[in-house]
Amino acid sequence: MAEILFYHLTESTLEKALPALLEKSVGRGWRAVVQTGSVERRDALDQHLWLYHDRSFLPHGTDHEPHPEEQPVLLTAGPVNPNGARIRFLVDGAVPPALDDYERAVFLFDGNDEEQLEAARGQWKSLKGGGHDVTYWQQTPEGRWERKA
Repeated sequence: MAEILFYHLTESTLEKALPALLEKSVGRGWRAVVQTGSVERRDALDQHLWLYHDRSFLPHGTDHEPHPEEQPVLLTAGPVNPNGARIRFLVDGAVPPALDDYERAVFLFDGNDEEQLEAARGQWKSLKGGGHDVTYWQQTPEGRWERKA
């Protein structure tokens, strides 16, 4: 069963927090898939990940480009996992597919967006009720993650 983590963004945007989490995953030798709530959001994150830092490079692609199975980080708006990722990031209230094939699933949600908060609460209840081990992490004022539950 997958380890489920809920990351509550309170001090930064998704665009600032996600690259660091993806870099850590790739640094561990993990393939990752990022599921967005829409195709437009997927494409915006794709552009952002190419430009987010002058001295960093995060190899990635989207599920509508050739050879998605070769990407260390794959962005999608759907339930696919062609790159065989072991960690799945879900953003913008994306509805997860079955998570049993993953080692870890990470729900990132904006604490300033009531719709995302409600979606995260619903997912928490559903996954906890389904017997998954879930943890809740919130950003500190310094932008670090602190376990709250």
